[in-house]
Amino acid sequence: MDALTLLHERSSMGKLMGPAPSAEQLEAMYQAALRAPDHKELRPWRFIEFSGVGLERLGELFAQAELREDPHAEDARLNGARKKPQRAPMVIAVIARVTPDEPKVPPVEQIISAGCAAHALLLAAHAQGLGAMWRTGQYAFDATVHEGLGLADEDALVGFIYLGQPGGRPRRLPAHDTANFVERWT
Repeated sequence: MDALTLLHERSSMGKLMGPAPSAEQLEAMYQAALRAPDHKELRPWRFIEFSGVGLERLGELFAQAELREDPHAEDARLNGARKKPQRAPMVIAVIARVTPDEPKVPPVEQIISAGCAAHALLLAAHAQGLGAMWRTGQYAFDATVHEGLGLADEDALVGFIYLGQPGGRPRRLPAHDTANFVERWT
């Protein structure tokens, strides 16, 4: 697949099945992520893989976040939180490791760089025939989840990349008119 086809055809795949990506596929994805734009070569990111029991542990962390929010949360709500990571055979959390006192690279630039690494993971997954979905949601911003994942106060959880084999047909991508997004100063 050439690069422009990849960029034009990548789409999120909400239904994902096993098996999880292979070690070789993951290595290719991480190598792509490590090519993200990176001012001053700070490498302002890290990745946490969840699979197998790790998905259960992440689900339990989500349930703890629900309980912290509402100590009287019903079992159905807690069980729903526990099941969210099970929507794929693997989840990768993308963390922006922010160096707050770097004068030439403000925190927002470091977070965007980690976002570019997350996007590279998605592109590399698609290029290898895998399905992927970038999810954020409330847990990406939750203090309980941040603590459980060992984030520093200045770090940001950019998102969760859900990975697996495509479990459905790719959705039809809408055509966009670039004129709606581009302003030209000539």
